Amino acid sequence: MSKKPWSGRFTERTNKIVENFTASIDVDKRLYSYDIEGSIAHCRMLAKTAIISEDEASSIIEGLNVIKREIDRGEFHFDNSLEDIHMHIEARLVQIVGKAAQMLHTARSRNDQVVLDVRMYLRDEIHKILNGLAELKIVLVDFAKTYLDVVLPGYTHLQRAQPVLLSHHMMAYYEMFSRDSERFGDCLKRTNVMPLGSAALAGTTYPIDREYTARLLDFPEVSANSIDAVSDRDFIMEFLSAASISMVHFSRMSEEFILWSSSEFGFIELPDAFATGSSIMPQKKNPDVPELVRGKTGRVFGDLLAMLTIMKSLPLAYNRDMQEDKATLFSAVDILKDCIEIFGKMVPKLIINRDAMLRATSTGFLNATDMADYLVTKGMPFRQAHSCVGQAVVFAAGKNQELHELNIEELKSFSSLIQEDIFDILAVDQMINRRNSIGGTAKESVRDAINKAEKKLDEMIKD
Repeated sequence: MSKKPWSGRFTERTNKIVENFTASIDVDKRLYSYDIEGSIAHCRMLAKTAIISEDEASSIIEGLNVIKREIDRGEFHFDNSLEDIHMHIEARLVQIVGKAAQMLHTARSRNDQVVLDVRMYLRDEIHKILNGLAELKIVLVDFAKTYLDVVLPGYTHLQRAQPVLLSHHMMAYYEMFSRDSERFGDCLKRTNVMPLGSAALAGTTYPIDREYTARLLDFPEVSANSIDAVSDRDFIMEFLSAASISMVHFSRMSEEFILWSSSEFGFIELPDAFATGSSIMPQKKNPDVPELVRGKTGRVFGDLLAMLTIMKSLPLAYNRDMQEDKATLFSAVDILKDCIEIFGKMVPKLIINRDAMLRATSTGFLNATDMADYLVTKGMPFRQAHSCVGQAVVFAAGKNQELHELNIEELKSFSSLIQEDIFDILAVDQMINRRNSIGGTAKESVRDAINKAEKKLDEMIKD
């Protein structure tokens, strides 16, 4: 077993079982590039403040770059006895550079070092997620433009309610993912804070220059309290919360694709490249991709709950419980990025059955509200109109007909206010295009929403 950097206080070697139990290298080795980048910046700062010499700094930086190339090429040896990525790099650096390597850890602790690595990692991942969401929103806007004229039933309580444009329905998801982008953007502000220099918890006695280190690492802000800096995982909890909300949106869309692709609905067909078959039933085309997205949503929820539970009763400052933060974070990041990518590629290839969608709008009394609104325009109070149309629905259902299939005499029996123009009002295209309030499903309203979305996306791309 390797001698620990902290072994001076101890009279016994660490038990192998404890080494394996406490090791995090299998999880945190993916942070190696950030750990090296942070160490190089710290080394440059130590040289700038004359805490170490320029020659020592040059030697250390050269050694760190050698280690990065070794890990990049898969030539680096990992060992549980060295616990984590920080100690692996430090041990290898001593082998390459010699005694000068032992100067690198001056004025820092693994406590501020690890949170620096995680913040740098998450900062990059949030940028990737924001870019992925932007691409997905472009896909949704293009989809809405392509299928601007397609009509389908809108649902409440999973019951047919009123006809809407498919483009309007999909632009609802554009709005959801736009809010996701805003949440991740806000999270980025609180993630992008430089903690290095806080040391174990109390700061350091060395004359360090934290602002210089922050500039080297492109951090716009330096942490204000050393105790908070090493014990804060709010930014991870905030990210996992935003990721969970985003996964809700992916799961809801997945549920609709699963329903819509069933024989009972028949609204869409998933592309073959995004579906699977049955091992026993040759006819099956299963929506496994959206089903897995729906299932993986629970895993991201679990990551959030795990992180909240880890942090809920920890006294200040650092506690080893926090080692478990990375497993939850990495899991959620990987799942969310995969879902963003797969939906961005699947949505444009959906096969839309516009005839089935249109047929579905002709049954279920979807025009009942429009008939009530018609009576209101003729002077009847809405509550009275609601009751009147309800009676008409009962009558039509008894004849196995829809409201628009009743003749004018039958309709007039419910109110003398009803005239021949009622049939125009009850037509699907009229039901759609009369809903032209801001945010409504009328074609012009949806076209306006698409244009505004395109303008926002263009401005974002330019920025």
